[in-house]
This record gives sequence, C-alpha cells and structure tokens, in this order.
Amino acid sequence: MLSPTATLPILPEIIDGLPNICGLESQLLEVVNRNTPVFLPTTNIKLENVTATFAIALHMHQPTIPSCAGGTLISNLQHMFEHPQEGDNHNAAPFAYCYSRMGDFIPELVSQGCNPRIMLDYSGNLLWGLRQMGRDDILDNLKRITIDPTYQPYVEWLGTMWSHSVVPSTPIPDIKLHILAWQHHFAAIFGWEALARVKGFSPPEMHLPNHPDTLFEFVKALKECGYRWLLVQEHSIETLNGQAIQNKHLPHRLVARNSQGETISITALIKTQGSDTKLVAQMQPYYEAKTLSPQKLPLIEGGSAVTIPPIVSQIGDGENGGVMMNEFPSAFKQAWHKMADQGGGKSGVVGICGTEYLELIEEKGCKAEDFPTCQPIGQHYIWEKVSLENIQPDTVEKIIQECSKTNPNFHVDGASWTNHISWVKGYENVLTPMNQLSSLFHQKINTSLTQESRYRQALLYNLLLQTSCFRYWGQGAWTDYAREIYQRGEQLLVNEK
Repeated sequence: MLSPTATLPILPEIIDGLPNICGLESQLLEVVNRNTPVFLPTTNIKLENVTATFAIALHMHQPTIPSCAGGTLISNLQHMFEHPQEGDNHNAAPFAYCYSRMGDFIPELVSQGCNPRIMLDYSGNLLWGLRQMGRDDILDNLKRITIDPTYQPYVEWLGTMWSHSVVPSTPIPDIKLHILAWQHHFAAIFGWEALARVKGFSPPEMHLPNHPDTLFEFVKALKECGYRWLLVQEHSIETLNGQAIQNKHLPHRLVARNSQGETISITALIKTQGSDTKLVAQMQPYYEAKTLSPQKLPLIEGGSAVTIPPIVSQIGDGENGGVMMNEFPSAFKQAWHKMADQGGGKSGVVGICGTEYLELIEEKGCKAEDFPTCQPIGQHYIWEKVSLENIQPDTVEKIIQECSKTNPNFHVDGASWTNHISWVKGYENVLTPMNQLSSLFHQKINTSLTQESRYRQALLYNLLLQTSCFRYWGQGAWTDYAREIYQRGEQLLVNEK
C-alpha cells in the first residue's frame, strides 16, 4: 500500500542557491495535520512496567552571517573554521562532530542491546549552513537515525523557529512564517514522512511570550502547523491563579487568552530548572527520574484518576561547553547501559520521547483536557484585573501599561532560561530595523507567490534578521551583522515593484 505522502513531490533542498523555506504550504499543512500515531506502532515500552520516565533534548544552532570576503551569507561555523585564532573558534571541529555524533551513538547503543531515546532540535540556519559547507557527512549521519526504521523509533525531532528567533520579540505576522520555513526545510532534507512525525516544538532560548496576543498567535500557529505539544521552562509558567507549578513532572495544558477574549490551548511538557547543559551532559534527568514514582492524574471527564509514570524533561545545548563536548558521550552511554542491565531499558525508569510519552498515556485514557492548566508567568496580574466576560483590547492594553508602571516584577517581554538578561532592553538598534524590515516585507511582497524566487529571497532576509544571536551575543560585530542583513533586505524590498 502506498504511503500517504507517496504522491507528494520530492522537495529540492536548495533552490537558486537558497534553502527551501516556502512554496508548498497547502501540501505541507495537509501532511503535518494528519492525526495518526507516531510512536505507538513501534514503541517497545509498556506503561504498566514503568515507574518513571525522562526525556532529553539536544539543541543545536549556528547563526547565518555575512562573510568578510564579499559578504556572502555563510554559517558562523564556517567563519569559525576560517578564523581559528579568534575567540573559541578553535572549537569548530568539535562543534561539527557534536552535530553529527548522535548518528553514531544511537546505532551503537541499539546494537549493544540498549533502548536509548533522544530528541533533536536543530535550527534552520544550522541545517542550511552544514549543506553550504559541504558537510554532507553530518547530514547523512542524521538521516540514518531519522529515516532508517531500525533507528527511527529511538529518535524524535522537535520543530523550532527557522532562524532561531525568540518568539516574544518576533513580529506576530512572522511567527508562522518561521514555523513553516523550518517545516519546509526539514521535509526537503529528510522527507515528507519524517516531517509527519514532528509533533513537538522547542522555542529558541525556551522563550515563552507572556503578552496575551503574542502568546495566542504563537499557540494558534503551532496548532495550525500540526504541533501537539511544546517544551516550556518551569519558571516561565504559573498556574491560572498565579502560583508556582506544583506537578512539574506531569504534562500541563498551556492556556492562551488574547485581548479579545478568545482562548486556545496546547499541551506543554515542563523543562525543569537548572544549568541546562550540565544537567543533560551528566544525564541528571535519568537520576532525578529514579527518585520518582507513578502519580495520579485526575480525569475531568468522569471516571477515576489514572496513574501514570511522571516525566522529567530537559534540554541543553548539544555542542556548547566542555561538559557537553567531553563528559556527555560517556555519561549518555553509561546511563543507557545501566537501564539495559535493569530490565532491558523497558521497565522501571526508562528514557522516552515526548510524543511517545503523550501517546502512551493517551492510550491509557488520559486526554489533554485532563492535564493541569498553566499560563505564562505574570499573566495573572492582567487577568485578575479584567472581567473575563467582557474582555476588550483597549482594556487589556491599559492594564498592561498600568502593571508595567506600578509592578517592578511585571513585563510582557516573555520569559526564558536567560532571565538575567533582556532580549529587548538595550537592543533598539536591532529591534527597530527588524520590525521595519518585517513591515516592509508584508507591504511589498505578495504572500500568494511563495514559489517565486523573489519571495523566497525576501523571506530569507526577513527571517535571518530576527536571529537571536544578534542580541544575545552583544553589541559590536553581531549588531553590525544585523545591520548588513537589514540593508540588503531593505534594498531588495525597496526595489520590489
């Protein structure tokens, strides 16, 4: 029998020298919105044998920058290779290996009788940059564990924003464009079937918008693009009453309410607090899960509570820092061998993928409506002052302004794992051009012509300018990169007829 995607066109990965980030939106949305199980047909885990679970994700990213010679757009990884004496650029080769090595680790562990799991989050910039550099070896290694049915059940890819833009300061009309661009690009590299299995989403920097309208549009875009859940940082959410989350090892239902009173929700798995990379590198989620036991999830729609194993969720940079480069490989392999020795990695404490976990507990009778509810941190300051029966945009905006003036702990810049810095304050020289280019893009470009080269080129500049690195990595060279990208995008759009 033919696969549901067998009649779809094979997507070219590169078109006119640019990554394939647009053009087949209707076909793509049809593929990602097919509501079929992803892991249930292949999983070797049975919940009745499990006391607790853990899920770890590796985040990988390299920004796209204008090169020194001629200003060609290149990967920062390529720049590192070409300028090894600058900063920590001597780590270019270890970084490149980190992007590839999971394609070695998973087959090795499976051949040794282990039952590993890993979730992967790669930005579109990085995937494009690897191809630009001719690193087909890395992409082929990733294809092996993504497509080969021998290894695919052990690996889950997470979607993300194509050019690693932080959602709260991304212009709202561009949020869905980033999501779709990543899906296009991923399908072009790994195929339609692989894309159909991508059901979880990893926001760059774990940055969750807490402005009601931005959050609503973000969740709406995720659901329209076929996502079933997203990963959120523990301290970036609160209960609907403004309290700290009590059951961080259970899935939650993230509720988004906009300034017009509309509500929408999506399942959230909670990434626990801590030094992300160190925790992942040392496999702390596994050891934390060993301290947990099954928990009861009350069912809203009648019936008694269902007892399910908790899940410890964690994500960290997959390449950044000595602990990840050097300590992770041995800790990763050692943990899976320990589990294999204690029930074959299929009983007691087990590793799992996010979608796999949600499908297994759903099979046991849990529904998203049964999960505890949450909202972004600080939203209770807004909703406790608004009549939920008569929400008006002007009223909500007025309350936001009042709270910003009277409450030093309140802002609507969003929350992330980097709460000690702001993604907004001090970066007007990047944010202002970013918003200007976005506005110009939507004014000048006919969004119905997504297959045309000029649309793809304009979209690329628009998305690239929103890369978080142009702010996170400080003033100077990185803001200069942003200025150059803005000028090129502006020139292209101004000349658009």
